[in-house]
Amino acid sequence: MNNQTKKTIYIIGHRNPDTDSVVSAAAYARLKQSLGKTEYIAVRGGKVSPQTEYIFNRFKVPVPQYIPDMIPKVAYYMHPVRYQVIGDTSLWHGVAKMEETNIKILPVVNADGTYCSLLHYNAFAKNILNVMNPETATVFSTNIRLITETLSAQQLLAFNTEELFKCVIIVVADSFETFKKTLSLHTPENAVVVTSDRLDIQEYCIESGVRALVLSSGTTMDKKLRHKAEEKKVSVLISPYRSAETAMLVMYSAPVSTMADLEIKPVLLSDTIRKIRPLLQESISRSLPVVGDNNKLVGIISESDLLQDANVEIILVDHNELSQAAEGIENYAIREVVDHHRLGNLTTKDPIMFINRPVGATATIIVSLYRQNRVAIPKEIASILLSAILADTLVLQSATTTEEDRNTAEYLSNITNLDIQQLGRDIITAASRIGGRNAGEVVHQDMKEYTEAGCVFTVSQIEVDTPAEILSRQKEFLNELDIECRARKALFSAMMVTDITKLTSHLLIVGKPSFLQHIEFPRQCEGIYFLNDIVSRKKQLLPLLVEQIEQIEGG
Repeated sequence: MNNQTKKTIYIIGHRNPDTDSVVSAAAYARLKQSLGKTEYIAVRGGKVSPQTEYIFNRFKVPVPQYIPDMIPKVAYYMHPVRYQVIGDTSLWHGVAKMEETNIKILPVVNADGTYCSLLHYNAFAKNILNVMNPETATVFSTNIRLITETLSAQQLLAFNTEELFKCVIIVVADSFETFKKTLSLHTPENAVVVTSDRLDIQEYCIESGVRALVLSSGTTMDKKLRHKAEEKKVSVLISPYRSAETAMLVMYSAPVSTMADLEIKPVLLSDTIRKIRPLLQESISRSLPVVGDNNKLVGIISESDLLQDANVEIILVDHNELSQAAEGIENYAIREVVDHHRLGNLTTKDPIMFINRPVGATATIIVSLYRQNRVAIPKEIASILLSAILADTLVLQSATTTEEDRNTAEYLSNITNLDIQQLGRDIITAASRIGGRNAGEVVHQDMKEYTEAGCVFTVSQIEVDTPAEILSRQKEFLNELDIECRARKALFSAMMVTDITKLTSHLLIVGKPSFLQHIEFPRQCEGIYFLNDIVSRKKQLLPLLVEQIEQIEGG
């Protein structure tokens, strides 16, 4: 069943997404969907920045769904429910459904679709044997409608057909006097008597007010007795089966909800595989029902599902290093990478489409894919793509900007009728608003983790129209970087504060003294350095930091 489940392909940027990352995911998913591939969905691995939020709100494009991590969860391995029954279905029809479809478990739900119980052969056998045990006075719940459906009986008279009652079956095989003693041991309103053409038994049952009289082997009833039964409100059914077969089938008329396993509790879509493994091992059927919102049944997960590939696959945009990807991403097949950064340590089991080009923004590559596939770019998507290019290239002023970025921006400007410079000022202004935001939020807004020469380090970046506010709160930001550095056991943690008006940056950095003492940038004060004419983390700052690390480690 899992092999027949259609894969969902998540298009996702890095775990601390900037504007280019989120926009590229959203725009690429829209391209795939335009090509008829509805299984492609844009998601994001972190909180959006004020700049990104501003862009999506301004152009009325939904922000991709937030997925905090890709740790294996029930939702990624379960299969949708193919068969289920309402709780008031007869056990006979429930078991028949299992036989017909060759399934070993059958979820039982309430009328509103909420989970009730799970029918499997172990539960069925246990419960039906309890009912059939001649040494116990076990009764079971049923109603006239269910008995009629199970027997395929002809109703002569039927009263209160939906009312459940505690049924006891009496098959008449003894003398009249013995039968009278047997019936006296039970409450007549709960008795279903199976007989054939014995008029004395029929009349006595009617006078006693039994719940139902079932005439086996197609036996009919005398009209005078039928009139009496109608007055006494005794249901009368004609069964096409012999008495023994009729009695057995009446037992199978119990609602499936009363015969299913009530001990098996459902798991949630968001539960981790690690959490549910012990529950699967404890389940007799090695399967568990899966519920979503309001306890609605959505699927089944079994131990065999965990041996299959997940029903989710991945496309990475704007990154290709696992250290920057959503946690747990290595558990899934990566189908594509669309990026403009250096190559990291990503490995895949199978060959994939890998697009990596030296341009200023991943959004530039996404535009080329629209044009390559001859798909018109919707105006709102063109607007956010233009915004992403301007954000990632500091309005086409960054050292990473290429002629292709400029041409693409001009192309999108024509489609959207947006002025490049004015839009650039708007989105940079949105990015530089840090008033009221705590240092941790700003540091994590666009933070990337790198590994070089066996050393882990992080570099965040924020663009502002003036660095004054951040520098006035330098102790707060340096303290946050220190927390990050110690938590990751990193060589250092840094934040690049880029002044988009002067095209310069300040570097706030905390780390091991053995590294910090070798930094050659002009030092302004403890933990803060000035970076003249450096505005690109990827193309300018990172190569300098990597070179420094290699020299120290090599030494």
